[in-house]
Amino acid sequence: MAQIESKNRATSEPQARKGVLEQVAERGIEDVLLWFTDLEGHLKSFSITTRELESALDDGMGFDGSSVTGFNAIEESDMVAIPDPTSYRVLPDGKTGRMICDIVTPDGQPYEGDPRHVLRRALERMTSMGFDTFNVGPEAEYFLFRDEKGTETLDEGGYFAQTTMDAATDVRRDTIRALESMGIPVEYHHHEVGPSQHEIDIRYANALDMGDYMLTYRLVVKEVAKQHGYHATFMPKPLFGENGSGMHTHQSLFTDGRNRFFDGDDRWHLSGEGKAFIAGQLRHAREIAAVFAQWVNSYKRLVPGYEAPVYVAWSQRNRSALIRIPLYKPGSEQATRAEIRCPDPACNPYLLFACLLHAGLEGIEQGYELPDPMETNLYHLTAEQRRERGIVSLPETLGEAIDALAQSELARKALGPHIFDRYIELKRKEWDEYRVQLTDWEMKKYLAVL
Repeated sequence: MAQIESKNRATSEPQARKGVLEQVAERGIEDVLLWFTDLEGHLKSFSITTRELESALDDGMGFDGSSVTGFNAIEESDMVAIPDPTSYRVLPDGKTGRMICDIVTPDGQPYEGDPRHVLRRALERMTSMGFDTFNVGPEAEYFLFRDEKGTETLDEGGYFAQTTMDAATDVRRDTIRALESMGIPVEYHHHEVGPSQHEIDIRYANALDMGDYMLTYRLVVKEVAKQHGYHATFMPKPLFGENGSGMHTHQSLFTDGRNRFFDGDDRWHLSGEGKAFIAGQLRHAREIAAVFAQWVNSYKRLVPGYEAPVYVAWSQRNRSALIRIPLYKPGSEQATRAEIRCPDPACNPYLLFACLLHAGLEGIEQGYELPDPMETNLYHLTAEQRRERGIVSLPETLGEAIDALAQSELARKALGPHIFDRYIELKRKEWDEYRVQLTDWEMKKYLAVL
């Protein structure tokens, strides 16, 4: 296969490829894992020997794309995985390397069905508008259960619980050691609100690196839990009557080290671009809900009363709003950011960051006006009061979310025609499978009385 070159691709830089080969030789690495994701964000991986590494870095490794969810049909299934040397890390075992791949077609063109490519295109739009960095900081929550067969919790601890009320402190510590051994910086960790619910926060990074980090984070959390004899899940709502797991995502745009969201003279310390960016995400939130909450179960979390935001509004202090401007360091340029609170940790991070970025950039490009903040607890307003204030809700089901996505020109632009069509097809199939199921609730509710 001819060597694949692209001036925008780090994999085409000879020095970067050489650096990986030298690191592998110095550490005595035995094999290298090549990672990428399908449309839904499931991690895909295959291993190559170190003998094949140089060839893989230069030419990529071919595989059958027809077996990957959302990729091409069997008659056009030849794909090539190009390892990105900037993503090279050594797994905690010290013997295995890994790199995240960009997927290309046999003629070397970026594959339109590759979620990482979708994020790259969003970042290209960003740079064309005069920004150089989209920083994101996700706060991904998860549950630890006794095993994968059920939802038996390990503790009854609550938010920031310590000592005996937090039975998994050691599990989190081992998880953090594993993450940091792979060069993924952790800011802090703690017990979350629900029983046996946890959160480990990775320090913010540019969106492409963070997409790679989140793939690694989810795998490491699960692997370390398994080593301790437990099961970790990022399922958005595994326990009835308890908070679900969210992934609040902090965002900011920078140019030459300056935060473009910040304006020290504004009452909210937000620049015009920052306000328009937030306005864009609010306006398009319903359209991209099927990306930040992509599963049937996601909408069991997005209900009033369990800290998950369902009303499309913004605020500084109000955690019931969809987007919040944190006030931990009022007036600090570097700390000024927008926290969107609706995504869950079972999303595809590349598609999520791409859609969030496109929605925000659309707001800047089109000059969207940011409405006044909602400082009232939105859960306490009646439906009529919300209508009077122009506050709309997120979709209540995956079916409703897919209908909104299917009509969205913004989502089509963000995802590209291939992924847009395939994603809708996949999610409609999931919704159709779910809505014909008979549940225990229905049998108990209706069988005896109807």
